[in-house]
Amino acid sequence: MATYTSIDDLDLSQIAARYGWDDLHLEALHGGAANSSFKATAEQGDFVLTILDNHDLAGAEALTARTEALFRLGVPTTEVIHDVGGRSISVISGRPVMVKRWIEGQVVDPLPSRLLPAAGELLAHLHDLPQDVPDLPARTRRLSPEHLKLIEEFPDRRFAEWLSERLDAVRREEGALPSVPDVVSHGDLFADNLILRPDDKLAVIDWETVSLDSALLDLGMTLLGLANVAGRLDHDRAHQIVTGYTKVRPLSDEEVATLPTEVEHAALIIAFHRYHRHNIRFPDERKRHLHEEMYGFVDSLPGF
Repeated sequence: MATYTSIDDLDLSQIAARYGWDDLHLEALHGGAANSSFKATAEQGDFVLTILDNHDLAGAEALTARTEALFRLGVPTTEVIHDVGGRSISVISGRPVMVKRWIEGQVVDPLPSRLLPAAGELLAHLHDLPQDVPDLPARTRRLSPEHLKLIEEFPDRRFAEWLSERLDAVRREEGALPSVPDVVSHGDLFADNLILRPDDKLAVIDWETVSLDSALLDLGMTLLGLANVAGRLDHDRAHQIVTGYTKVRPLSDEEVATLPTEVEHAALIIAFHRYHRHNIRFPDERKRHLHEEMYGFVDSLPGF
């Protein structure tokens, strides 16, 4: 869980007044790396209170607008709760705050095999949505020119060279493919962003990385997130996800043949962010080698 804000930093009476809650209690939630989230329990019900530590007010409002639009489009996700003034974002102690209705259920990591086809179906339905989500950015899950420039300065030269070489190869392979329209992409469909509800159906949360992008890259990111077993691609789990996906959104033979490249692209994006976060931005001795898992993961892709 992001630890930028703790319960001790929050004025519970101010929060309760802002949302019209009685007898408010907060419990820190685990999972996520960008913000601080808490389960808020009051007489009026259960909610998720998220302190958007890494957002300014405009960014917080944009995230909330996208979340609300996806909920209205029928995506099984969180409902945004407005404060007593009708605002979707409150500012409390100088921090933007978003409140969502609590989804009953649990995060199960790893996701059980029996649910992998359902996860694939859920992703396919998302990709079939109309593209009228407000101010949806384009291709922001990919590494930007600024990110690529940073690779040149990474102290770990072995990693930097491996990452640059593999990215070049992926871009060459992608460049040879016919152009296809981008779709609404989650960008981070890992187990910690899925909730198994009591009816045995899945809900999806956390729209921080939502954008218009390639369906194949988003599917590749999902395979990385849900079919990664002990640092290697589990081909059986991957095939179950693809089977569920294609029940809703068929893929051509050419698109299926491209999936290993897109899974690798996803792994390279995650490798970059792990190294940059844990070695450059927020050095953490416990996690400084976390990016190295992607070496073996990429090596496990041939044959998929």
